[in-house]
Amino acid sequence: MTGPAPGLVVIGGSWGGFDAATALLSRLHAPAAVPLLLVLHRSRLSDGDLMERLLRRSTGHDVREIEDKQPLAAGTVHLAPPDYHVLVEEGGVSLSVEGPVNYSRPSVDLAFESAADEYAERLVAVVLTGAGRDGAAGIRAVHRRGGRTLVQDPDTALRGEMPRCAIATGEVDEVAAPERLGERLEELLTGVMS
Repeated sequence: MTGPAPGLVVIGGSWGGFDAATALLSRLHAPAAVPLLLVLHRSRLSDGDLMERLLRRSTGHDVREIEDKQPLAAGTVHLAPPDYHVLVEEGGVSLSVEGPVNYSRPSVDLAFESAADEYAERLVAVVLTGAGRDGAAGIRAVHRRGGRTLVQDPDTALRGEMPRCAIATGEVDEVAAPERLGERLEELLTGVMS
């Protein structure tokens, strides 16, 4: 995988995604050189403060739940709030309560697609464990705009449907366990490739 330096990393997942994201982010040195956007399917009753604290403690990254019209900041993991779509636009994000996409709000597809429109070849999109097919259409959009696409190995996923659907697009650059995906992101962000 070669190309321009990444400007944004968007990570999406569902069932089992918290543990997979923790494993990935733990392998990525903090603070990251670019903004990280984490879009996980979770209950609208989910405690965002608790998730922020757990991710911060487990990974060493600054984690903040997104607010509408918030700019994206390097060195921060921007956590999608429950029951809102996150759309990337002009260096920031907006929140939407439009209907669910692939039965999900937030939608990984919408986050990937909007980020691909803004960042094109400077985007890295990652699909982690989860049920359903959310993320597959977004992977296509990212790949077609020249971005990099990484997917969790379904054999390492608590639920392999999301990774398998993403892989089935034929537009995935790398498939690996979450820990290896974190190492690959570190290489991409520091410009060191193994």
